[in-house]
Amino acid sequence: MTGTLPQGYRRTAANRIRENVGWGYDDFITGRIIEHRPARTVTETDNLLGTALAGNTAPIHTDAHYAATTRWGQILVCGGVTLNLVAGMTVRSTSGLTLANLTLDDVRFTHPVFVGDTLYAETEIVGRRRSESRPDQGLVTCRTRGHNQDHTLVVTFTRTFLVPTDPDAVRDATGY
Repeated sequence: MTGTLPQGYRRTAANRIRENVGWGYDDFITGRIIEHRPARTVTETDNLLGTALAGNTAPIHTDAHYAATTRWGQILVCGGVTLNLVAGMTVRSTSGLTLANLTLDDVRFTHPVFVGDTLYAETEIVGRRRSESRPDQGLVTCRTRGHNQDHTLVVTFTRTFLVPTDPDAVRDATGY
């Protein structure tokens, strides 16, 4: 196969390409902002599965009759579900090759999320440095913001994780 590869792909054999998942250390430029796509519309199943897995039986998340009597008038999506959906949207680019998650800090839920809301995520790279103990890895710190279809901020958090300094070596060794 000749010609230029589409961005985000690499050649693995003649007439064969593979999508890249995750970034390597040098791809993380402090100040860069990534708009993650696709967005994600929250379903009732998302909320019920998330609350069940967490053992969160608060009626505001699971009981429509109870929730209807609150100031919101409807079920609120569990904060853990919101956090996981927004964080999950960031993985393909930012941490698809993560070797370890190190911290999740400054989590703030700034507006309620309801079933049927569509969530969007964006991540700003706020810092990076090479690991002192692992020269083939770097630490990256990102600040992620999630907002709904009305552009209302619903969650923010900061995350630090380890990524490889040579992502192609990791991709070659793992088939990614």
